[in-house]
Amino acid sequence: MTIDLTGAQWFKSSLSSGQEACVEVAWLEVGQVGVRDSKNPTGPALVFTPGEWDAFTAGVQDGEFNRPGA
Repeated sequence: MTIDLTGAQWFKSSLSSGQEACVEVAWLEVGQVGVRDSKNPTGPALVFTPGEWDAFTAGVQDGEFNRPGA
């Protein structure tokens, strides 16, 4: 399935104010979530299903992706 991202409304966290190197997110059709690099807005984007996005954000909140020893 191909998702048209041309009309997507991209945003980044308010905590990244003034930062150039950020991740941007867009809520897409059928609940999907787009993720891209703010430095390369015309580059590739990842698209996640609602379940994948929920699992990812839960992992972030639980510290699953913290660097070892950090």
